Amino acid sequence: MQIPTATSPDNFTPELLGSGETSCSTINKGGAGPVVLVCEHASPYIPKYFNGLGLADEIKSSHIAWDPGAFDLAKCLSSKFDAPLVHSNISRLVYDCNRGAGEASAMTARSEIFDVPGNVEISSSEAHARIEQIYNPFSITLDKVIEEKKSLIATPLLVTIHSFTPVYFGQKRDVEIGILHSSDSRLANEMLALAPMFGNIKIERNQPYGPEDGVAHTLEEHGIKNNLPNVMIEVRNDLLADSEGAKRICEVLFKLISLSQPKLVNSANGEQ
Repeated sequence: MQIPTATSPDNFTPELLGSGETSCSTINKGGAGPVVLVCEHASPYIPKYFNGLGLADEIKSSHIAWDPGAFDLAKCLSSKFDAPLVHSNISRLVYDCNRGAGEASAMTARSEIFDVPGNVEISSSEAHARIEQIYNPFSITLDKVIEEKKSLIATPLLVTIHSFTPVYFGQKRDVEIGILHSSDSRLANEMLALAPMFGNIKIERNQPYGPEDGVAHTLEEHGIKNNLPNVMIEVRNDLLADSEGAKRICEVLFKLISLSQPKLVNSANGEQ
């Protein structure tokens, strides 16, 4: 499905978000830390307009609708870094904000083993409305936060926070933390070089996904285009199932990012 990216093809554009429903939010907007945090899959919320996309309740709260634990982890990092955090308020099944406006997977009709009835044969006007009312506000908000941060800090980092299910298509995943990157591997390289500090945690490059899986949109659109060192962090969601586990992972990531940041700044300034 080719998704329209410009004007609606007809005169009808549905209003998808009702009273109190918003595309995205920013936490700690004025945070002074050297990082901009992003959580594209922070919420399983499906606006009332969509009537649950035809899904059973247990599916609407499952990992196909959002990244369980990722938002709490992102908030923990926002607090520790004193950094702004831009997050989506809408389920990725309505629109995946880590996908570009022309990508069919942004409004997928099937996720893992589950069909998404409300995403089958989406009309052109509704597809356009999802882009205009959900994706664009998120993307514009993130751009503004990055511009504000760049005006204060020469080399801020862009870090996106995700979680993944321990079992996918029936296959168990052993990796615990994935450090993902696209063509810019600066931050990922530094973090992976420090990973042996945490030898009891299985940390790998571009796992369980990589750029070939189409997951690098935010990194490319908002990181690479702005020449920001960037990384996408994937944490197996069973490690985030309780507050103690989430705090432990938060401490690990805080240390990996904190120790990497000065090296990247020095490199950008031509220091050896």
